Amino acid sequence: MAIVVEPALSAHLTVDDAAAAIDFYVKAFNAVELGRVPGPGGKLVHAALQINGFTVMLADDFPEMNGGESVTPKALGGTSVTIHLTVTDVEDRFQQALDAGATPVMALEDQFWGDRYGVVQDPFGHRWSLGQPVREVGQDEIQRAVSQM
Repeated sequence: MAIVVEPALSAHLTVDDAAAAIDFYVKAFNAVELGRVPGPGGKLVHAALQINGFTVMLADDFPEMNGGESVTPKALGGTSVTIHLTVTDVEDRFQQALDAGATPVMALEDQFWGDRYGVVQDPFGHRWSLGQPVREVGQDEIQRAVSQM
């Protein structure tokens, strides 16, 4: 039997406590756990979730596998990556993330590109933006707004 491979792009997050992160993502973003691979000392070597229909992989931090360096956002002093969720109920989903323990980074507001949009940071240092398209905006209008910034 041949293995069928579908092209994909998935986020792979490193966290301090993968089991707690899974619990958080279930509460905050309605994640569905697909599986986990336990490793030494109770750490998770690998786990997979589905959020918004897409796979997010995660694992505990293993500095010994990274030249002795921790690679969590907290250890690195932040993250340059924001994971974006397009949703149909942004007010409820944003509040759900806050209720689960996320910290607001940018309050929900209507944006010039047509989305109601906000950003939260999870307890593990990863940033998540949530957006809901609320109006159609043409490229000319977007360009005018950007040029006025």
